[in-house]
Amino acid sequence: MKPLVKVKFWGTRGSLPRPGPATVRYGGNTSCVQVTAPDGTLLVLDCGSGAYDLGKALQAGSPAPLRGNLLISHTHWDHIQGFPFFAPLFDPQGQWDIYGPAGLGQSLRETLSGQMQYTYFPVNFYELGAKIGFHDLVEGQFDIGKVSITTRYLNHPVLTLGYRLEMDGVVVVYACDHEPYGRVPGTPAPVHEQDLCHSSFLSGADLVIHDSQFTDEEYTRRKGWGHSPVEYVIEMCRLAGVQRVAFAHHDLNRTDEALDHLVAGIRRNLLAEHCPMEVFAAADGQSLSIAVPDHRQPKAGPAVPPGPRAEVSALAQSSVILGISDSSMAALLADAMSVGRVETTHAPDGPAALEMARSAPPTLMILEEELPGLSGLEVCRRLRADPDPRLKELPVIVIAGREASGERLDAGVTGWLVKPFSMQYARAHLHAALMRRTCRWLSAALPSNEGQRLDALHGLSVLDTAFEERFDRITRLAMALAEVPIALVTLVDRERQWFKSCQGLAASETSRELAFCAHVVLERRPIMVMDTLLDDRFADSPIVTGGPRIRFYAGFPLFHANGSCLGTLCLVDVRPRQLPENTLQLLQDLANIVEQELNTHPLPVAGAPFVPLGPVKPSP
Repeated sequence: MKPLVKVKFWGTRGSLPRPGPATVRYGGNTSCVQVTAPDGTLLVLDCGSGAYDLGKALQAGSPAPLRGNLLISHTHWDHIQGFPFFAPLFDPQGQWDIYGPAGLGQSLRETLSGQMQYTYFPVNFYELGAKIGFHDLVEGQFDIGKVSITTRYLNHPVLTLGYRLEMDGVVVVYACDHEPYGRVPGTPAPVHEQDLCHSSFLSGADLVIHDSQFTDEEYTRRKGWGHSPVEYVIEMCRLAGVQRVAFAHHDLNRTDEALDHLVAGIRRNLLAEHCPMEVFAAADGQSLSIAVPDHRQPKAGPAVPPGPRAEVSALAQSSVILGISDSSMAALLADAMSVGRVETTHAPDGPAALEMARSAPPTLMILEEELPGLSGLEVCRRLRADPDPRLKELPVIVIAGREASGERLDAGVTGWLVKPFSMQYARAHLHAALMRRTCRWLSAALPSNEGQRLDALHGLSVLDTAFEERFDRITRLAMALAEVPIALVTLVDRERQWFKSCQGLAASETSRELAFCAHVVLERRPIMVMDTLLDDRFADSPIVTGGPRIRFYAGFPLFHANGSCLGTLCLVDVRPRQLPENTLQLLQDLANIVEQELNTHPLPVAGAPFVPLGPVKPSP
């Protein structure tokens, strides 16, 4: 029997529980979805009122202590109101990890415990018996067991995360609550850039569970509420090549008959357009299974750079320049950014905003499009042309009266706030921009000779060959010489970093995006990082904040005979280090020997058995 990913819906209603005769079939409980991975890893997406029935079912079905993971999209009440009633949290033998978006004020733990204060609830948060771990998240990636999870900020009036779950070749995406970035209801129009990014987050999914609270007609009267019309969901999922779509977060006034009618109309349209995508309205108690494919090929991933979990304290030093001519609006925005020790500075015109940014580059800049002296777009253009790399990459949000188009897109604007908007929406939008900026790391750019470099690497026919003693003895010597736990011979391919020799690490390759060695390949010189937590390029990297928790790195470039940099001999430690000059010179000598081996000895064809070549003989 094929292994399965199992999904069960326990709450599919939005905003407010709505039990009654008109919601019998689709249910009245608010958001809660159970996902069980093929290896048994238990994931619970949101903790609305449906969590009560889920908790009882879990306890009835498992005599052993429960081990689970609760992923909260955001802390609006309809997504957490079941938390105090989720029985497994009271079991002293149970263990739960709870994940949710990091805010600029309270932590996830503080927010969830707040609704259990005596004023609102008779049982105190500290009476929960299970062992509970809390994890405040930002955009990025992390793993729970064998499940790889990507998070992305959704477009909602508070900080909200969508979750993309990848397990054994199956992808399930949960996106509640989310509003289009640039949709004109009922009017075909070019897809907004940020909507394209949202579609990439859904890319290739086997199942997308998506907020579908409105129709296009209803959305015209509810724009800014933070929810999607069903027509938008279909457009995004078709663009993403999704196989199956579950409409969720049903409007509290949507009856069973109305949902039937809505789904039937969507299915007719898809059939007429010869689209094979399956759609349905999720119902409380509904279960489905997705078989793991025989050939597990990775799905097309989202356009989100991998990133770590982040603690709220990471935002302590954030600063924001407000280039706003209207002092009252500037005061409102400053108030919206006032939590989390974020410092705001007001510039009443374009020249003042530009001068402030040049004298002390901020974390984020917010500009009116029609600023006196210099327009917001012109300020942005000058920042992008400035030789200071901090200004070239500075996030700039522009406040405008219309969506970006044409030449306005060429100014280098990071994002737009289109008037009119509520302060609640602005707060969430700007906080998300701050989170992206303050919790980031730097992937290496591609070398200018990337095509030639890859041709040289592939011409060696070394990738995916077996480990060889002539390389392994060098990495063993390097590890002993530097007194580090990990030494590698790495070759940087198009999208991966592959290890020809690996000591102290149970892996054969990593993503190129994560690779420290990609920076060596780009710069074509040795790089030593004595403490990764003090280096802006690496401090928030997933392999620094998570396994293998790299704190020290030294990489020595390996060159092809044609001058292309192929990879490195690198050393890694889990503690900060500084190597003496004589050790560095000896490591460089070892790197030169690796380089000789790559260039002067024939290598086995990929996948062929390895035949030892005998002892190394230095070239004359």
